[in-house]
Amino acid sequence: MLLFLAEYLGQFDKVFLVFQYLTLRGILAAGTALAISLLVGPAMIRRLNYYQVGQSVRDDGPETHLSKAGTPTMGGAVYLIATLLAALLTVDLSNIYILGGFITLIGFGLVGFKDDLGKVLAGDNLEGLTPRGKMGLQALIA
Repeated sequence: MLLFLAEYLGQFDKVFLVFQYLTLRGILAAGTALAISLLVGPAMIRRLNYYQVGQSVRDDGPETHLSKAGTPTMGGAVYLIATLLAALLTVDLSNIYILGGFITLIGFGLVGFKDDLGKVLAGDNLEGLTPRGKMGLQALIA
């Protein structure tokens, strides 16, 4: 979106044409994603803690892992949101490969969401997607 805006403004002042450089847009995307993560992350963690969306720990694991019980899960949604928003602001939306990247990113995010949701609803770490099922879905999306 910024690229289209910069192209339009470039008609009036050539300084806006600097946004055509891929390196600048890459730096802006990384900075934007970092800022979104830092702003959205803490609020999302508080919300996950409030709704008790926590990691369950297996009984047959090491005792040191028992302290991890209740750690919020589904935190990958923060990175998914940050990446999508930063990309929407900085990429060339007319590029067909961008659409493929978006579809892949969203698809992998949905696989992770389904896996985490199954674990949270069942209250058991073994109730999410099986490794074979997860790899199969990811291969299908890819």
